[in-house]
This record gives sequence, C-alpha cells and structure tokens, in this order.
Amino acid sequence: MPANRVRQACRFLIREVDACEPDVLDTLNDLHVRTFLDCAPLPDFEIGQWWVSSEHGRPVAFAGMIPSSLGRGIAYLSRVGVIRECCGHGLQRRLMRTIEQRARRSGLYCIVSDTTGNIISANNFIRCGYVLFQPEQPWAWRNSLYWRKVIGS
Repeated sequence: MPANRVRQACRFLIREVDACEPDVLDTLNDLHVRTFLDCAPLPDFEIGQWWVSSEHGRPVAFAGMIPSSLGRGIAYLSRVGVIRECCGHGLQRRLMRTIEQRARRSGLYCIVSDTTGNIISANNFIRCGYVLFQPEQPWAWRNSLYWRKVIGS
C-alpha cells in the first residue's frame, strides 16, 4: 500500500446467528474454511452460540461460545476467525468482547480458549485480558497455549 494512502475504517455489524438454519450453517462452514484453511477441524456449529460479522452485508468473520468441559459456569471460546482481507481492524477483539458480554449476562464466570501457532490471536487474547494457564487435562495440541479470563464472580 502506498505510504500516502490511508486505510479507511471499515464498518462491521456483529450479530448472533442460529446455526440450525441451513444458510447460516453454510455461511459458518464457508467462513471456517476461509479463515482456518485446513489447520483446524470443523466445529459442530449446532452446539453453543455463534456470531457472524459482516461488512456491507458480506460475512467476514465468525466466533462461537460452547459449554466447557472444565466445569459449570465456564464457556469455551470456540473459533474467532476473520478473513484475511479484514484483518487489522480489531474485529477479532470485538467478537471476543461480544461473547464475553453474552457470557456475563448468561451467568457464566469464566471463559477459556486455546491458540496454536497463531501469534496474532495470542496477542489479542492478551489485549482482551486473558491470561495463560495450564489445564489439568489439556484438550488441544502439545504446542497449544491455553487462555482463561474471569468475567464474573
């Protein structure tokens, strides 16, 4: 990009979606493939709650929150994917904060997640107040980082 050209701020709309609707499920599947390529297994979108972010009506990002096996009152932040063309606008952090707000309203007190080989996502977890922890029973890859944020009491 030329130095004299300023990148325009994009407007993103985030909305909760019903993954049981076929067109929504297709959108989530498409976003997963476009953001994670073949690096992560496809989640079961019919479990938990899911959000899609769009720019001018075009889906560009998604995120999910599912129950965690770590205990009651804990949610797992499952996937926060942003298509490459829309990276750099803070959209991943906005989706994380949206899920945190919903989790608080639902009476949850903690959110956990993991990253594997993704420095940008790891930095976004740090910026959003997540801290590293080591679960008693790790659920991801050997080189994964585990994140936790207490959001309530």
